[in-house]
Amino acid sequence: MRIVTFEEPYYHRERLGLWVNQDQVIDANYAYSRMLKDQGEDYPARFADAFVPPSMISFLQGGEKSMRATRETERFVNEVGADKVSGPLGEEAVFQFSKLKIKAPVPNPGKIIHTAGNFREHAKEGSESGWEFPMPHWISFLKSPSSIIGHEGEVLCPKFTKMLDHEIELAIIIGKKSKRLTKETAWDSIAGFTVFNDITARDIQREEMKAGLLNFGKNLDTFALFGPCFIPRDDIGDVQNLRIECRVNGDPRQVSNTNHLSVSIPEIVEHYSWVTLYPGDVITTGTVSGVAAFRKEPEKYFLKPGDVLESEIENIGILRNYIGEDKN
Repeated sequence: MRIVTFEEPYYHRERLGLWVNQDQVIDANYAYSRMLKDQGEDYPARFADAFVPPSMISFLQGGEKSMRATRETERFVNEVGADKVSGPLGEEAVFQFSKLKIKAPVPNPGKIIHTAGNFREHAKEGSESGWEFPMPHWISFLKSPSSIIGHEGEVLCPKFTKMLDHEIELAIIIGKKSKRLTKETAWDSIAGFTVFNDITARDIQREEMKAGLLNFGKNLDTFALFGPCFIPRDDIGDVQNLRIECRVNGDPRQVSNTNHLSVSIPEIVEHYSWVTLYPGDVITTGTVSGVAAFRKEPEKYFLKPGDVLESEIENIGILRNYIGEDKN
């Protein structure tokens, strides 16, 4: 099951969608409501808003009940045929993925916790490249939700940076309020996964890290790429064995696998659960080797306006973004 947040084309409201048949998105709330109506429910919209709400945060807050209801919706769509699905009052519920504005799966997470050093290959390449700052295990920093853009969104390269870099990561989406988890209990707090790319202005990062900071170099507008869809944890397959690839203009730049992680996904969630985690919070795994800054001739590999950036993780999909110029 692939779930997206999309902007419906008429009133431009954010809606929860089921991404089916490659290029079709079904409004999950309308489809569930239609299913209930067909089953004889007198107030289908009321129950649909409760169990398959139109917002991702509300859906995640619904926990397993919302997940089960959404799976029922997917089965209903498959049984009747996607083209025949509509809302309970005949509302349009089927859209073309390629013609929609696909938002980040969680457009407004409460917090985004980024971690580094979990892929030791990345730390090793940094050391070998002469990167002047150490990369110990469990480096962490917060990414600003205001910097999020979704699938097909434009990354705005500021005029004051010449070293715009990519960092593809697996993102973990939290599904229930949790604190002080263990690696044995952490899995139950995970709702699912998506693709993240932590865009970084390396020249700004270098200056900040002289004072031990990781802040604006990773938090400028449009520096948090997130999507294209949310994959529930039960659908991801072996999360510790997923192929990862970041491409620039079709050229593979970062190619790895989650089996290169030095810790497990539950251990990452456990580590950061000393703060209360809420539905919709995001935790990333850290990036893999192949970033521009650690190459022999980095200036050839930094992102430039006009570039097409593709971030792909097996069993999730391709997050595509475009590099533009911030003219402000």
